[in-house]
Amino acid sequence: MRDVMYLEQIEQAEVLLKPQRVEVLRQLAEPRTCTEVATRLEQTPQRVYYHVKQLVAAGLVEQVSSRKVRGISEGIYQAAARSYWLSPRLVGRVGGARRARDELSLGYLLDLMEEVQADVAALDRSAPELPSIGVSGEIRVPAERRQEFLHDLQSTLRDLFTRYGGAEGDAFKLAVACYPKGDDRE
Repeated sequence: MRDVMYLEQIEQAEVLLKPQRVEVLRQLAEPRTCTEVATRLEQTPQRVYYHVKQLVAAGLVEQVSSRKVRGISEGIYQAAARSYWLSPRLVGRVGGARRARDELSLGYLLDLMEEVQADVAALDRSAPELPSIGVSGEIRVPAERRQEFLHDLQSTLRDLFTRYGGAEGDAFKLAVACYPKGDDRE
């Protein structure tokens, strides 16, 4: 394991800079299996394996050995370095157009919902005041106006983030999901 890995490729930085992957990477400071990491992070082994696979493909994690468990080969992984430094030329480029594409993907929506679920589960429900809001509704948009609708939604949210994005005050997480409703469910 190297002490420092200097990242100059935007693809590596984009793989690394996801909160779930940073947590997986921290756990892989020592050689571990996906099952061991999943137990420590209270996640499913499949979810951890997905992130490990992405980290391996980006060269940020290495498979250092394997072992047989009930006849199945299980990989043992370790981070490629103790710390990672981003090239200054990547600053401002990470997450640009690719993030916009990702935000329109089902995978991004699933990650967001999992993050919201974990955040809500961690709230102290015994607190005397728990300021929160949940809003749900249905909007019908003709196919030819979908892009206009999505653009308006993003602009409105960007305006809110700009207006209330200061460093002072209580921190609130805002997550908005927009997806095709499909068939009416009973």
